[in-house]
Amino acid sequence: MQRRQRGINAGLVLLFAQLYQFGIHNIPPVTLAALGLNIYLFLNPLKPLLKVCISVREGYYGRDWQRFLLSPFHHADDWHLYFNMVSLLWKGAKLERRLGTGLFASIILVFSQLIGVVYVILEYVLAEFTGDPSFKMQCAVGFSGVLFALKVLNNHYHPGGSSNVFGILIPNKYACWAELVAIHLLSPGTSFVGHLSGILVGLLYTQGPLKNILTASFSNGPSSAGRNFNYSGHSGYADYQYQQHQSPRSYDFYTGGLNEDEQLQQAIRESLNERDGNRRPQQNAPRSSAEQPSVEEIRRRRLNRF
Repeated sequence: MQRRQRGINAGLVLLFAQLYQFGIHNIPPVTLAALGLNIYLFLNPLKPLLKVCISVREGYYGRDWQRFLLSPFHHADDWHLYFNMVSLLWKGAKLERRLGTGLFASIILVFSQLIGVVYVILEYVLAEFTGDPSFKMQCAVGFSGVLFALKVLNNHYHPGGSSNVFGILIPNKYACWAELVAIHLLSPGTSFVGHLSGILVGLLYTQGPLKNILTASFSNGPSSAGRNFNYSGHSGYADYQYQQHQSPRSYDFYTGGLNEDEQLQQAIRESLNERDGNRRPQQNAPRSSAEQPSVEEIRRRRLNRF
């Protein structure tokens, strides 16, 4: 697999135009970092595509483990990069604000590696099941698998609605499957197994144990509903709520373990005590100038004392 010859890199120009229109300041940090990494490696690839694409032969038999790390972040040409990065821009910005920066960063890191593992397993199974060794040599590259996984998450966290898949309205919960088939039919050169691997990893998160594993260090309660609520809005808000609940200065610290009625009675008592305390110093306070004894009075008192 060789990188296609690029002229003026029209896809790259359109990508920069999309980023400018969206606004760099509107892109959450992890999404922006992922975009930057993919663009940088497209302009300055670490290795040729044949050295970074993932396959059963090269990744498993050849023990070239670097391919699992590098293959998601390299692209065949500028249009491949354009479509993947525009998809990442919208999906990533929406999900990162929903999940929080820390959790979304973990998702990107784990998904990008796990999808390669699932891809190799599926290709190996297909080769053994069909008796066709060509499946073990099919080499995949690109961020598409991660995007299919993010689409599964996006439909999970934003249920309802429908998507236009090549002119056909499909309910969002089935849209990823429809896109999987449609892209394969319209673009036979794309990796069907790679996209399928992304969907399966997304389902491992939404329907399997992967969500509990990744959210273990970010959750603040036993229920998933509480975790999802705390990650609404910007990530700073989620981090603040997590620290507040984990801090030893809990709710009982401020209420003393009292219920609302007991808190009210305690507040009344403290108010009365404070009022009495304010009165006592007034009794011992120095008298005003009108109440001060005159010089003659002081002299008389001294004489009486002697």
